[in-house]
Parts: sequence; C-alpha cells; structure tokens
Amino acid sequence: MRSKKVLLGFLMLFTLSGLLAGCGASNQNAAPASNAPASTSEATPAAAQPAQDEKRVVKHEMGETEIVGTPQRIVVMDFSFADALVTLGIQPIGMADDNDANLIVPEVKEKIGTYTSVGSRYEPNIELLSSLNPDLIIADLNKHKAVYDKLKQIAPTVVLNDHQANYEQMLKNYMVIAEAVNKADEGKKRLEEHNAKLAEVKAKLPQGDAQLKVLPAVVNPTGFFAHSNASYAGSLMEYLGMHDAAKSEEAYPKTNLEQLVALNPDVLFLMKTEEKTIVDEWKQNPLWNQINAVKNGKVFEVSRNKWALSRGLIGSELSAQEAITLLSGK
Repeated sequence: MRSKKVLLGFLMLFTLSGLLAGCGASNQNAAPASNAPASTSEATPAAAQPAQDEKRVVKHEMGETEIVGTPQRIVVMDFSFADALVTLGIQPIGMADDNDANLIVPEVKEKIGTYTSVGSRYEPNIELLSSLNPDLIIADLNKHKAVYDKLKQIAPTVVLNDHQANYEQMLKNYMVIAEAVNKADEGKKRLEEHNAKLAEVKAKLPQGDAQLKVLPAVVNPTGFFAHSNASYAGSLMEYLGMHDAAKSEEAYPKTNLEQLVALNPDVLFLMKTEEKTIVDEWKQNPLWNQINAVKNGKVFEVSRNKWALSRGLIGSELSAQEAITLLSGK
C-alpha cells in the first residue's frame, strides 16, 4: 500500500515538473516576439500601405491614367517636361534629349544632375527606356502618339500637347505634371511665384514698346520658321504686352523672304540651329533691308534652347527677362 502511494507521488511530481518546464519554454519564445511587432496588423500600419487618396486618375491628351503614390523613377520625352520636374524638386532618371545634353539650358541642367539619355525626341529608344524601369513616363502628343501603346505597357504614361502648345497651354500642362507626380500643392505655389516674376518683368517693358510687332523665329540653313501668336514663344511675347507679327492658327509657319517683308516685324528674335542659316543668304537681298527690324537695328539672336525647347516656367522666366533686356538695353 505504501509503495503505491510513493509511486503515485512520484508520478504527480514528474507531471508537475513537465508542466513547469513547458511554461518556461513558452515564455522564453515569447520574449523576443515582444521586441518585434506584436502582430501582423501592427507590423503593417495603415500609413505604410498606399492610401486610397494617393490613387489618382490623371486626365491627359490620350485619355486617363491611374497613378498610385508618388512616382520616383520618371522618364521625360521632351525638354519642357524636365523644366517642369526640376521646379518641383524632382530629377528625371531618363530623358529624350536628342543625344545632346547641351540642348538643356544650364539653369535646368544643373538641377537634373545625372540621367540616362533615351535618344531622339522623335524616335526614342524604347528598349533602353524600358530597361530604366520607370514608374511614370511623360510624353508629347505630336511626337509620341504613335508609340503611346508601347509606352503605357512600360509604365503609366501621361501625354501632353507640348510641341504645339502656346504659353497658356504650357501653364496648364505644368499643373497636370504636378498632379501626376503627386505635388499639386507645390505646383500651385511655384506657379504663383512664376506669375509674380512674369508680372515684374512685364512691368519693365518700355511704354513705347507695347505696340511693337515682334517675331520670334527658328532659322536653319534651309528655312525660316516664324513662331506665330499660336506658338509658345509668340504667345509669351504677347503676354508681356507686345504683338506677334505672324497671326496664324499654325504655330510654326515656314516663311519666305517676301512673306517676311509683308509681315514687317519691328523686332526679330532669331533662334539659330546652326552657325550659317538662310538669313545669311537673305542679307544679300535688298528686300531684307526693307524690314523695320533690320532698318532699326532690332534683329537679335537668342538661344533656341531657352526660347523654344525649354517650354516651362524656368524657360519662360529666362526668355521673358532676356526679351525685355534686349528691348530696353538694360
């Protein structure tokens, strides 16, 4: 009888020891977990997930594009889009720059830093572009409409009417870009600063120059391309208070010497693509000297990169200031 009681006591003691050992092991495993997130739901708080309000649908020339969050790897397909991005504190990782970084105005180039060229604006290297793994592409309607389907398969793509845009349309494009990169508030603030800068420049226009007929134009060895009031540069001059000599629905009408004489601008802003242009030939023709701008010494050479390629806030501010400086002599 006594032996049975001893055996029973031994069994109870053994069982109790096992239970205590099991509890000790359980507490030991739990200790490190207390230093880690307590649960899966706590480990992934709502703030770490793409918030619903970060998903936005951006309307553009080719329809609508859904963008989630803030794009980090952006490829731009024209110089003006790079101008827009750097004013928002963003550096594109890739750009169609016609394989010539010197076409970027210094004030924009220094803010871009290192980037990968994806070739010509008219025939970009799609494979190279794709290899950059962009999360946003900004393209031009006139140059990239034909490859839009390819581009949107690579990344969300926003298409803007840039090449044919006038100054007012450029400002609208700027805000679409700001929305696309999730910086609409910053865009509005920078646009207000831009408007203030342009108003200050406009106020410097000499009173007598307000009625001037001006004509910006790109000139190359074979052609003279007037920038009409429908163009970016022409409409910018009109915004400053002058009048574009070429009134046309076409932004860049090719103009011969006889037509230029008929337009008779008081001021010419010539954007040369090469050292020798068609103007050198025209200077040998007596008709050239009949133009008011020529007779009055108001033919100015200006940078095409600044006046025509960098169609953005920075480009506009630089071009506007240069125009007023050339006219006023200050």
